[in-house]
Amino acid sequence: MNSPIKKQSVDNRFYRQAHFLISAGNAKQFPLQGFEVAFAGRSNAGKSSAINTLCDNKTLARTSKTPGRTRLVNFFELDEERRLVDLPGYGFAKVPIAMKNEWQKLMTQYLSEQLALKGLVVIMDIRHPLNDYDWQMLEWCDHFNLPAHVLLTKADKIKRGAQQNCKLQTQKQLKEAGINASVQTFSALKKSGLDELVAKLNDWLKLIS
Repeated sequence: MNSPIKKQSVDNRFYRQAHFLISAGNAKQFPLQGFEVAFAGRSNAGKSSAINTLCDNKTLARTSKTPGRTRLVNFFELDEERRLVDLPGYGFAKVPIAMKNEWQKLMTQYLSEQLALKGLVVIMDIRHPLNDYDWQMLEWCDHFNLPAHVLLTKADKIKRGAQQNCKLQTQKQLKEAGINASVQTFSALKKSGLDELVAKLNDWLKLIS
């Protein structure tokens, strides 16, 4: 039986208990029960940094100067029922086509078959949002009626006014495309946007704030 956890305020204390559970190379290894929120994004868009900032753990999700290091579906346990999931980066990694095809197959299996998945955070560099792979991911979410949340990362790289303009432009493009996804700006460096991200995840993971 699912038992919601009571929290006094929106903060990331619950997420600080995240710890590595398993790296899955095929669908048979995916945990089946509970609630999951997954993170996906173009390699080098700041996905690992966003997860580490959320969980206040610099070494939880691997970060690398070499894009595409995450090659498996990595599960991090929050409690007995809840998990965060780090999906392989896409689009930029300089790896063989055969390996990219394997990643694509694995991600397709996860997004289409994982019943525990309650929402997908799509990571985009605020300076280069909505590339072809991002659209593909969002269209997958729309097809499977999976809630999506766009995280425009590295917001500290541009001025506040430009951040807002990018957010509004992204929202406009999604609306015009008929994609129902929420959008926010985020900076792992300055931890701006963290409360908004936590509130979204709390909702998906059935946490009471």
